[in-house]
Amino acid sequence: MTLDNIPLFRHLSRPEFEVLRRIAVERKFADGQEIFPEGAPGDGVYFVKSGTVEIFAGQTTRHVFSRLGPGEIFGEMAIIEHRPRSAAAAAVGETEVYFLPRGEMLPFIERSPSLAFALLQHISHRLREFNQLHLRELIQAENLAILGRFAQSVVHDLKNPLSIISLSAEIFDMPGISQEMRAKTQLRIRKQVDRIRDMVGDILIFTKGTERGVELKPGDYRAFVRELVGDLRAEAELKAVTIEMKIDPPAVAILFDARRVSRVFFNLVHNATDMMLSGGKIFLRFQINGSELVTEIEDTGPGIAPEIAEKLFQPFATHGKAHGTGLGLSICKKIVEDHGGKISARSEPGRGAIFAFTLPLVK
Repeated sequence: MTLDNIPLFRHLSRPEFEVLRRIAVERKFADGQEIFPEGAPGDGVYFVKSGTVEIFAGQTTRHVFSRLGPGEIFGEMAIIEHRPRSAAAAAVGETEVYFLPRGEMLPFIERSPSLAFALLQHISHRLREFNQLHLRELIQAENLAILGRFAQSVVHDLKNPLSIISLSAEIFDMPGISQEMRAKTQLRIRKQVDRIRDMVGDILIFTKGTERGVELKPGDYRAFVRELVGDLRAEAELKAVTIEMKIDPPAVAILFDARRVSRVFFNLVHNATDMMLSGGKIFLRFQINGSELVTEIEDTGPGIAPEIAEKLFQPFATHGKAHGTGLGLSICKKIVEDHGGKISARSEPGRGAIFAFTLPLVK
């Protein structure tokens, strides 16, 4: 299997492929030889050139997840997140692979929107396959229904950033597009790749029950929201929803982790658009209440069902959606509380759902 026959690279231009050829390193392994161990640094992605690769976990009792043949990719999560390998890989028979180092692959992906989209599609597809292949094993677990919905939710949550990447990639490749527009679409793609990486990280933290430090730095909330609202609108427009911000947020300083507070906005907007199947509007409002800044996000949907209101922010609580587990709202609650704030939700007659969260002002 040569590089140009690998499905993931078929849509690359000739100049892009030549760059890829210079990045790729060929490696040979004997039968049974370990390619990388579980827990090793995620230093790059691999493709099978010839032979077979076995993906497994466990030292004393080996649990085999899959066997991969020529042209197939493995170790791809190293591109999304810089974390230790969650499984090991070994050769079955004499095997050759292509290795693409993470440090060289990331800038290449940023310059190639079509490859970024193809790679993220592949990761989404592999998550689906993992859910199907191991469903019988999960049947023995007490929380099968929860795990099933959780797997569906992960795939569902990837769709919005993937759609934005797809649309941006089409714009990027349009003939005659200005350099300014190319730069904007490239930045949007990079932001969505970062967003997917953050989603994966938050899910791993949630499922493992580990703590993650929150870096609180002083920042201008008005500037933060102005920059963020463009990406929020791009996502909402995919579902015929408009976002209105009649007045700017106050130009006040707050201590916050901008990346994680962005996740609160995206989760709340995502939930709102999911509930407005025929389109609608989302309103952003801001006010200062004593030593706190209050942000409200209101939609024109059906509101909050009474039977779900009391457990809205509990993990896996959901109502009225074909997808979703309620994990997004529990993550919102954790993020806001880590900042020393509070989050709440309410419905009023003639109005949709109204979510409000507070963030302390810099003293």
